[in-house]
Amino acid sequence: MDPFSIHLDESDLKRERQKARALRTTQWWKRRLAKGICYYCGRFVGSKALCMDHIVPVARGGKSVKSNVVPACKVCNTAKKDLLPMEWEEYLKEVHDGE
Repeated sequence: MDPFSIHLDESDLKRERQKARALRTTQWWKRRLAKGICYYCGRFVGSKALCMDHIVPVARGGKSVKSNVVPACKVCNTAKKDLLPMEWEEYLKEVHDGE
C-alpha cells in the first residue's frame, strides 16, 4: 500500500472540487493564468493552455487553497497525474535539464 495514500470519502472530494471551482473565478487565479507560464516546466504556453493543478493532489489529501494550486500546461499536468512533488522530481529534472 502507498505510504502516502489517504482515504477521502466522496463528500471530501466533492467539497475540495467545489473550492477549486470557486478559486478559478477569483482575480488572483486569473492573474496567475494571464502570465501564460507553466509552474512546472516554466514554458510560455498562453493562458488558454493552462489548467489548475494541485501540487499535493486532492486524492492524496491536498486542499484547494492558494498555496496548493498552480497553473500547469496540459503536458505537465497529464505527466504528474496524482503524484506528489517528491515522486516526480526526476521528471522535473529532465524537463529543466533538457532546456
